[in-house]
Amino acid sequence: MIRDTRLSGVLHALLHLAEADAPVTSEQLARTMQTNPVVMRRLMAGLRAAGFVASEKGHGGGWVLGVSLSRITLGDIHEALGSPALLAVGHRDEHPACLVEQAVNHALDGAYREAEALLLKRLHAVTLAALSADFHRRLAERGIHAKDMHHDHHSNSKA
Repeated sequence: MIRDTRLSGVLHALLHLAEADAPVTSEQLARTMQTNPVVMRRLMAGLRAAGFVASEKGHGGGWVLGVSLSRITLGDIHEALGSPALLAVGHRDEHPACLVEQAVNHALDGAYREAEALLLKRLHAVTLAALSADFHRRLAERGIHAKDMHHDHHSNSKA
């Protein structure tokens, strides 16, 4: 099953932007996220269109946050990414001729709608400021200062 990890990745990148004291290039974000700079530029372009980030061109340019972390919810970011499917489950056949399959689809439709509505409600209740506070709490528990933080996907010792 292919999972859409864009929301998680963009949230990660946005928190890095929040910690940066200067604009961050697509190349820097790509290294942090272990992806291609083109992928980062595409993701960030959707956030720029929504006004959540801005890009500065030229020497010293890069991506910066466009609004306060307290004004952006996870749901807002989900929408800026084009509202990708939140659930990786679905019907075996969307338009079955089989009456049994129709009954199964009907039973699952309501559950899927309720689950997605609950998830969207929760995403809209959590701000990036809350994620940032959680990150800083985790840093403090480890005795790490944000300025000393480095990104290492191969170790759990740092952020």
